[in-house]
Amino acid sequence: MSGTARPITIVGTPVLHSPCRPVERFDDELAALVDDMFASMYAANGVGLAANQIGVDLRVFVYDCPDGDDVFQKGVIVNPTLVLPEGQERNLDPDDEGCLSIPGPRAVVGRPDLATCHGFDVTGAPVTVHGTGVLARCLQHETDHLDGMLYIDRLSKAARKQVLREFEERRAGAAT
Repeated sequence: MSGTARPITIVGTPVLHSPCRPVERFDDELAALVDDMFASMYAANGVGLAANQIGVDLRVFVYDCPDGDDVFQKGVIVNPTLVLPEGQERNLDPDDEGCLSIPGPRAVVGRPDLATCHGFDVTGAPVTVHGTGVLARCLQHETDHLDGMLYIDRLSKAARKQVLREFEERRAGAAT
């Protein structure tokens, strides 16, 4: 595997809390970034990673996770546009969710059980990914990152405080 694992940015880092810029050049620099993103995701034992999670303000994410049939799907989506079902087609899946940028705690987040993501691959070719299961959750989670939103932003105030408290306690314990 090529690429170099980079440090994961942690909640509170400004690049995680504002929308990322669109990718305008599909070049060797973007390809190298994507290689580093995969290396960083694997080093952190993640299933998805957005560019701002390694401090890069660009609309690109990588993933390697199972779909609803437990078949692993791997890819990159540049400048994603997320499409979620509406009306009777929309079924919420309340499931446990965590984040490499908030290592440790997890919380239940209700997300649609289907998601479609349109965008481009690393060469600029159009791609469409239809996600079910963990892949649907991942497409939504990573697109949220690129919009400056973390999963804790979808929680109630009390649940968000609990996740952040647990995160800080773990971090303080690891520092001693």
